[in-house]
Amino acid sequence: MTKYIMTVVLVAALTGACGGGTEAPPTAAPTPPASFQQIDLAPGTGAQAGPGARVTVKYTGWVYDPSKPDNKGYKFDSTDTHEPLTFNVGKGEVIPGWDQGFTGLKVGGRRRLIIPPNLAYGAEGVPDAHIPPNAGLVFDMELVDVK
Repeated sequence: MTKYIMTVVLVAALTGACGGGTEAPPTAAPTPPASFQQIDLAPGTGAQAGPGARVTVKYTGWVYDPSKPDNKGYKFDSTDTHEPLTFNVGKGEVIPGWDQGFTGLKVGGRRRLIIPPNLAYGAEGVPDAHIPPNAGLVFDMELVDVK
């Protein structure tokens, strides 16, 4: 597997399915965040994720836009429209920002990740999911399971 497993999930599950309501998909990335940030929204009480753990997560992803509330621009993906995603932390199966963002989170916990382009999809973006090149991303995540 590669760090682009999330791209496969996005394109297969979402092509045209999510969107940000009436907001049009961006054609160019707004100014991206300067650095990676993780903000705990709710503590969990279950098993803790760490490198090598197999985790299952629910999430919603937006293109980072500093002009929007909570920096949430165009919504490009959500497990509200498909099954949660399972992956191995730290194995390069997802974007680097996700590998970095789950360490220490406990089952039931919710966290917001603000991910700069170099830890997301970089200069390539994901055109089919309406993620422009050099876009920062915002994810609200919930850790469902750790094995």
